[in-house]
Amino acid sequence: MPRVVTGLARLARDGDRRLAGKRVGLITNPTGVTAELRTAVDVCRELPGVRLTALFACEHGLNGERQAGVRFEDGVHPALGIPVYSLYGPRKAPDAATLADVDAVLFDMQDLGLRFYTYGSTLVYVMRACAEHGVPLFVLDRPNPLGGLRVEGGLLRPGFESMVGAWPMPVKTGMTIGETALMANDALGIGCDVRVVPMEGWPRAMEFPETGLPWMLPSPNIPTIETARAYAGTCFFEGTNVSEGRGTTRPFEWIGAPWFDGRKVADAMNALRLPGVRFHPVYATPTFSKHAGELCGGVRLFVTEPAAYEAVRTGLTLLHTVARLHPDAFAWLPPFRDGMRPFIDLLAGGEDVRLSVAEEAGLHRVLEAWARDADIWTERRKPFLLY
Repeated sequence: MPRVVTGLARLARDGDRRLAGKRVGLITNPTGVTAELRTAVDVCRELPGVRLTALFACEHGLNGERQAGVRFEDGVHPALGIPVYSLYGPRKAPDAATLADVDAVLFDMQDLGLRFYTYGSTLVYVMRACAEHGVPLFVLDRPNPLGGLRVEGGLLRPGFESMVGAWPMPVKTGMTIGETALMANDALGIGCDVRVVPMEGWPRAMEFPETGLPWMLPSPNIPTIETARAYAGTCFFEGTNVSEGRGTTRPFEWIGAPWFDGRKVADAMNALRLPGVRFHPVYATPTFSKHAGELCGGVRLFVTEPAAYEAVRTGLTLLHTVARLHPDAFAWLPPFRDGMRPFIDLLAGGEDVRLSVAEEAGLHRVLEAWARDADIWTERRKPFLLY
């Protein structure tokens, strides 16, 4: 039996009288399941007195079938015949037309508790839309898979908002998606009628493997909890010419490039004795994304002690080490389009990483500033914690 009862499981077990007689729109993906693998779609469809009239799909699609960054259009659910509205195409949030047959919106997806994971940004956009159109939003809470204690990383700076960071939050929030909704609603003055259906049995120190819940891929390149732990720090490599492991069997746990000296990088990182992590040189040939079809040197990251591991510190230190050991080859990716910021600035929430992290003194300045930001967030979040 699972130790944790999610918001979806509570809804399936107890129902919710606030939904009686309502037409419901559901935002979900393959992670929206109970411990018995009943989908959120089926739970909502079978609620007495409730009519499921619309589905909304964010990045990766309703069925988790699309790779990162792939936009898609609206569709129709093949079995239910109801619309599936894309929130990762021309629109980022529901509009008046897509909410015409909806009295309440339900949100049930497994977030990672990380700023650059786009589900949290979608949540903010949805809250704004629901506030504008007077539609209540029910957030079916789920565990933060990395636990709810550790906060890491700097606060996003004004002017750097994007799909990988919608508001001033740190990289690693230490909050559930329900708690995040409550805090964002207050901090941004959104005015959404947010109703969190809380979990049962989740203490803040609990990581996902202890919950007893099934791990469903929250996105195609986060296949395991080990990936999620690494991603919290190595996602920064998405903004560089180093492969973050997409197209390998160890995305985000392995990074590399054709010019990458895995032995030197692993030795340099291991010499620092960062807590809870070790590095080992590994060759790989990505099948898609960066350096597809090219043999790449690289390193694989092994988290040996999850409770001690500092993902963001590790990721920034790894960035510094790769840049220092490969000064002529390492590079930041240019903006995707003219007028956009470099992607590393969006991931980092500001310019400091791009401008400073290659130098040792700059690395330490960023780490110290981000540690102060994490302390600020830890205090700010307290009124919104549910567990």
